[in-house]
Amino acid sequence: MLETLTELDALRERVADWKRAGLRVALVPTMGNLHAGHFSLVDLALRHADRVVASVFVNPTQFGPDEDFARYPRTPGADAAGLETAGCHALWLPAVETMYPFGTGGTVQIRVPGVTETLEGAHRPGHFEGVATVVARLFNQVQPDVAVFGRKDYQQLAVIRYLVRELSFPLEILAAPILREADGLAMSSRNQYLSAEERPCAARIHATLLEMREAMRAGRPLAQVEAAAVQRLAEAGFAVDYAVVRRPDLSAPAAAAVAGGGALVALVAARLGRTRLIDNLEFGI
Repeated sequence: MLETLTELDALRERVADWKRAGLRVALVPTMGNLHAGHFSLVDLALRHADRVVASVFVNPTQFGPDEDFARYPRTPGADAAGLETAGCHALWLPAVETMYPFGTGGTVQIRVPGVTETLEGAHRPGHFEGVATVVARLFNQVQPDVAVFGRKDYQQLAVIRYLVRELSFPLEILAAPILREADGLAMSSRNQYLSAEERPCAARIHATLLEMREAMRAGRPLAQVEAAAVQRLAEAGFAVDYAVVRRPDLSAPAAAAVAGGGALVALVAARLGRTRLIDNLEFGI
């Protein structure tokens, strides 16, 4: 049975009990409004740990002033029911005052250099500082042996891996595959913002990523591949923040490196109406 915990002392006591029993503990951090993609993270956690804690916290410090913090969907009852069905053992449901005891204006912030300064970091200033700060707090609160994050937030995953290595957190990071709808749209809580007319169009992002992969494999120049992707998305009605191909470390691949083969990732961020969507596709050439 799922146990819902809202006080830090109770959370730490429960985790300490498990660890005294020699059990391995996993953390699945979320912002709630859970769907099948989130529950796939729980499933992966269950394969690598004896007990799973899922956190639900809509983190105010990772939203910009013009972003959707106020309207971000909050469904704690449905989240708890879904987590119980998924086999999760504990739901960590902290209040903002628990996460930030001196308020969001008085918090100690964590900035991860380098990897945060491009793509999402360039388009959402301060976002990754908020992500790194809250994730570090969750690691400290839960003290898991393993934590699971989805690959849809590719750059976020890179930030968290850097954070764990730099601050010597004694835990393993697992990356879960992207879960998609039948038409290829990556599952996201923000998909529900899409209108009935916008929803079919949203799948164009995944189709564009597939086209970028095939164009790179066919040897087309990187600049042409990226420009064509932006144009296709714009013609479909998107306002494009970026459509790029990068190496796994998010650096731009040199032409010689592309010609020599290796691992790449195509990444897209674009708005459709009021909804901002991100997706990516990892591939080799």
